[in-house]
Parts: sequence; C-alpha cells; structure tokens
Amino acid sequence: MAVARYIKLERIFLQHHADLDERWVQARIAEDPTVLGLGDLVLKDKERSQPHAGRLDLLLQDPETDRRYEVEVQLGSTDESHIIRTIEYWDIERKRYPQYEHCAVLVAEDITGRFLNVISLFNGTIPLIAIQMRALRVNDAITLVFTTVMDELARGLVDEDEEQEVTDRGYWENRGTKATLAMVDQLSRIVHEFDPALELKFNKFYIGLAKNGRPPQNFVVFRPGKKSLVLSIRLKQSAETESKLQESGLEALEFDKREGGYRIRLGVEELKNHEEPLRQLIGMAYREQIA
Repeated sequence: MAVARYIKLERIFLQHHADLDERWVQARIAEDPTVLGLGDLVLKDKERSQPHAGRLDLLLQDPETDRRYEVEVQLGSTDESHIIRTIEYWDIERKRYPQYEHCAVLVAEDITGRFLNVISLFNGTIPLIAIQMRALRVNDAITLVFTTVMDELARGLVDEDEEQEVTDRGYWENRGTKATLAMVDQLSRIVHEFDPALELKFNKFYIGLAKNGRPPQNFVVFRPGKKSLVLSIRLKQSAETESKLQESGLEALEFDKREGGYRIRLGVEELKNHEEPLRQLIGMAYREQIA
C-alpha cells in the first residue's frame, strides 16, 4: 500500500492579500453555505440593504426550520465595531421578520481571546455564533477552513425553566391527534423500559415527561399533529448519531440547537418499522441526559 504524500499547508491572511478580499470570501460562502458547518443552509440574500445601517453581508436560511442566519464577514482580527454591526443587523432582521428564528454569525480570520470573551457576554441573551476562518494555500490553489469557536448558547429543551400551561389528554384529542397520540403511547412504553416511573406530561404546545412531581425529565418530547408526530430526542450533535439516523431511514430534520437535540418526523404507519432504532436513540438520550 502506497504511503500518502504529506503536503504542508501555508496559512495566508486575506486582509493583506492583493487580489482576494471580503467580497471574494462572501462569494465562496454564497456558492456553498454548508462550508460554515451550520447545516444544510441556503442563500437567501447577500449585500442586503439595512435601513440607515449599511448592508448585511449574507442572509442564510434553513429550509427545514425557516431559521435565518445573519452573517457578517471580517478579514483580519475582530474589533468592537464589527461585533456591534453583526448584532445590529441581527436585531433589524428579527424585528422585520419576527415569524422566523434568527441567529447572528460573525466570521473573522482571527477571533482573539479578548474579543471572544466580549462576544460570550452577549451570548446569554443573543443567539450568536463566532466562526474563525483560515485561508490556506495548497500548491497553486487557496482553500478556506471554517471552525466554530463559540457556538450558540443552548437555551434548554422546550422552556424547561419556564412555567408551561398544563393541559390533559382530552385537550390533544380535541385537536384531532388521536392517531398520533397512539404513537406517543407506544413510544412512552419504550421510555418505560429505561425508567418505569416516567409519565407523560401534557402541555399546551408539547407533551413531555415527568416523574413523581419533579421538574420535567424532557430527554424526549412529543409534538403530535393530525398526520404526523414530531419527536425531539435530546442528544449532543455527533457523527455517530447522524450515522444511526441515516442508516435507520428515519426522516430526521436538522439538529435543533435551540432545544439541543434531533427532531424526527414520524408518519402514522412508520413507527412499527422503526421501533428498534428509535429505542436505541431514546436509550442514548436517557443515558446522556438522565442516567
């Protein structure tokens, strides 16, 4: 077997490059937004005009969840003005289009420790992601590598710390979800394999889990609809989990960073064909979050 040839990469700084500038970087991201590592995003707009506030570099959108990402690109090191501009554009867009979830994204060649600390102060109240970009020369070509150095702060699973409007089974049945509620019952039997004391807790917007009057044990959450059930399984994002989902044939939606888990859509007839992989995923979530 031939030994692979080693090539030493040369890092270059685009801030001082004669030909490649910020617009060149924007164009590369616009061509393929997935390079940022934020999921299967699509380009919604670029150089988007903001009222009395300049132009937003890139507006990306998740087609599955209708979540939008306001992306600002900066060559060189982060500075105060660029952080403020990133947050300002995020704020303008979320007020103009409140029907979407919004996340601010700052992409820079060098995110220093000092400014990483500054950015992290905002991350408790503003969904903000910091991505460090490196330009590397490979022979006669140049490639870009994007690394998330500060991810969006997880805000807990379905408002765990907020008081929810408690309902009952009849409330959900009256919404025309009897067929999908039967799926919830079947999945709850799988949950009982890991802890028989867990019981369904019916809320206005979701069905969670409770145990002996304690705070919610929401390592899985159910959202029944008339024709399908959306199951949220709280697991850390990983290649192993995504491989299991792909092999199972389950219709997995994008990883939900707000809830910190994977969302899976199940049709009424699908559950019996996917019971075992779902058991494995629920077991993984139980061990990761509860056990």
